[in-house]
Amino acid sequence: MADFALVAGLLMFVFAAVFQLGLTLHIRNTLISCAAEGARMGARVDASPGDAVQRTTSLINSAISPRFSQDVRASLESVDGVSVVVVRVSAPLPLIGPFGPDHELTVTGRAFEEAQ
Repeated sequence: MADFALVAGLLMFVFAAVFQLGLTLHIRNTLISCAAEGARMGARVDASPGDAVQRTTSLINSAISPRFSQDVRASLESVDGVSVVVVRVSAPLPLIGPFGPDHELTVTGRAFEEAQ
């Protein structure tokens, strides 16, 4: 009986850690995908960086939750003379409980501007 209690507690801790890692990676990958899609939208000939912010925010709201789309920024940057639309998303880390870092998760999506 005591062995079961010790092993069950350890297994629950391992399960929670693996679940937390999976959730964090899922959120990160979804944010990267939304940022890249928003950058592609903003890089179109008839679009602006503001359109990229709207598209990214809309995708994040429908895919995850509006709490992750509070800080979405888009800008035009030049990389080796090529104009690039850059979308940056800063979102809270999805942590369960008080354990772990309390930092932000920042991801970036880029797309070459079509008007070049």
